[in-house]
Amino acid sequence: MNKTIKLRNLFVLILIATLTSCFKDDTTLGTGVLSEILIDSASVGKVHNMYQNETLQITPIVSQTNQEKELTYTWEIDLKTYSHEKVFIYKGETLGSYHCRLIVENEDGKSFYPFIVHVNTPYEEGLTVISKDADGKAMLSFMMTPPDGSAPTGFMQGDQFFASNNQSFVDNPVDMVQSGGQLIIACQGSGDETSPATIYCLNEKTFLLENLVTEPGFKDFKPTFLGIPAITSPGRSYPILCEGGHTYEFSTTEGALSEAIKLPYTYAQTAIIYTKSGGYYDFLCWDKELNALCLIYHGYPPYYCAKEYHTNRDSIVAQPSRNLFDGFDICKMVLIEQTNDVLTTPKALVITKNSSGMYQKTLISVDFWEMVDGETKLVDGGGPQMCGFGQLSLTEATPCIANRTYSSLLFADANKIRRWNYASSSDMITAAQELCSVGNSETAIITSMVLSSDHKKTYVAFYDPEQTELNGSVWVIDTDNGTVLEQYDNVCYQPVKMIYKKK
Repeated sequence: MNKTIKLRNLFVLILIATLTSCFKDDTTLGTGVLSEILIDSASVGKVHNMYQNETLQITPIVSQTNQEKELTYTWEIDLKTYSHEKVFIYKGETLGSYHCRLIVENEDGKSFYPFIVHVNTPYEEGLTVISKDADGKAMLSFMMTPPDGSAPTGFMQGDQFFASNNQSFVDNPVDMVQSGGQLIIACQGSGDETSPATIYCLNEKTFLLENLVTEPGFKDFKPTFLGIPAITSPGRSYPILCEGGHTYEFSTTEGALSEAIKLPYTYAQTAIIYTKSGGYYDFLCWDKELNALCLIYHGYPPYYCAKEYHTNRDSIVAQPSRNLFDGFDICKMVLIEQTNDVLTTPKALVITKNSSGMYQKTLISVDFWEMVDGETKLVDGGGPQMCGFGQLSLTEATPCIANRTYSSLLFADANKIRRWNYASSSDMITAAQELCSVGNSETAIITSMVLSSDHKKTYVAFYDPEQTELNGSVWVIDTDNGTVLEQYDNVCYQPVKMIYKKK
């Protein structure tokens, strides 16, 4: 037994000696210690924003913890090898966001550093204005919101439609919307064959022309309002209001214009469009023949504002007392805007007047109805309420905005902005106080207003008819107290429509 144990111990000693001889112990020379690779994060960066066709260059700073050993570099874009050069050189030819990675290796191992490259356009996001000069010539202006979150530096010079397409709009632009990846602009033209009424569909990120639609056969097609929601659906057409109260329908996917089916009567030149999820939308307009508010609900038309659910036009004609606005005509209607953290269905503020000069306000859901105690009921905020008597500068065409944050309606009166607390039962709109004035003279005229996403700022576009050339300006005011925060003077012609184009 003892002999067996001695033999086993001898075998173990021989095995240990053998294994030890296979490992080259050169630690005394310092060559056996691993050399870890360190990539300086600041030299590469986490996020890079660049404009289309610009070139991005990254020179990484790399060090090793011990002996300097030979390094190899690999740059990946969306998990595909792009380059093995030490310096990353990338020309952003295609718009988009790309997940990239730097891999640095030596004989001991490798290190990784991920980063993102966003290839943007100068038109990615920002304030957009369509304007016209004294002869009706159109101009598209844009002020970029820098992708790094810094403050805007001002409007880009010149007509950005011409800069992108080397051509001009026809005359007399009237409306502009951002919808389904496009910037859609309607122009009335000059009324002759060389300049017909036209709808332009631009790529929202590049302003490149993707489609234009004109229909010479429709002699009364003089668009004033594009009833196109932010999200559109294939095969669906949307209303376009025209001068004289006529409507046409427009398919954004087919680029086709057709006679009105949903709204075949005569309508006021004011409307509300509200986009829902899934391509659904609500469209509120005013039936001039009946003096009644009607609704395209989830794209299905038209229903009228009455106590009964889904009242149709024939019912209103047969029994006018069903009309919630019986005896009153439209003055103004506007969507009460909400910030993104408000999830309730927004309301419409409808201001009407009668022949005696009495003004009424009605707060109503853009859907008209909602479920109350298991029953579908008209949501009318308590019904129409008197809100003024006398003369008021507010009309269908008056620029105005309403917001839930401050429960206020801001409306233009020449170069002045007046504020009215629409939620108060005692405040009269005819006594609305001046919040501020814009422009460097009393002759300025406000033509468009837009709220910032958090409602803290209001963008005000106006022009001075006594000036020539670029007589249009945009000022930014504090929505709550009217303080002028920013001024961008003489950046366009007479502003027709201003929007904040989102990314």
